[in-house]
Amino acid sequence: MNLYLRYFDNETLVSHVDEAIDFLRSIQDINVTPEMEADIRDYAASDVFFPKRYKVRAHVYFIIIKTVADTMLDFKQKKGLRSQTPNIGQDRRGQSDNSLFLLTQTREGWYEGALDFKRVVMIPSTGKHEYRDTKFVARCKATSGQDCYNRIVEHLRDRVDNRSQFPSAKGKNFHFKYLGMWK
Repeated sequence: MNLYLRYFDNETLVSHVDEAIDFLRSIQDINVTPEMEADIRDYAASDVFFPKRYKVRAHVYFIIIKTVADTMLDFKQKKGLRSQTPNIGQDRRGQSDNSLFLLTQTREGWYEGALDFKRVVMIPSTGKHEYRDTKFVARCKATSGQDCYNRIVEHLRDRVDNRSQFPSAKGKNFHFKYLGMWK
């Protein structure tokens, strides 16, 4: 899998993550932090095929796209797109089926789950309640991504107003990462 990187008029197609990071370091405007480097390495190693963009400063980003194109010309002519014909037994929902599979895949160990939910809080000055977007991140022992989600929601239900709204584990407001086997 190759990586296409673009920052304004600067663009490249590389076959290794190290080449991508060297390209980014060659651009004066981009400050490549260890966190950014680790995130780029994780993205390149992952099964995610969506483009990824990174913020350089307010309203300024660079983009990374995974491609099977071998040359820049192939990429520009869209010859590097993944096969448009679905595999046998796979339809357009293939990507969401894959994320559902990862969510329910049994893999015992430590997980880090991040949940964005609507929390009901009281405004002290008026005594009224309002919904506030709240991000909650926790590490827990679990057997799958779904189990991690269930444990986080169960923990929060006892600690927040019962009118708070929790998103689905299948939605974009829950993310999890497998950290490793427990000891």
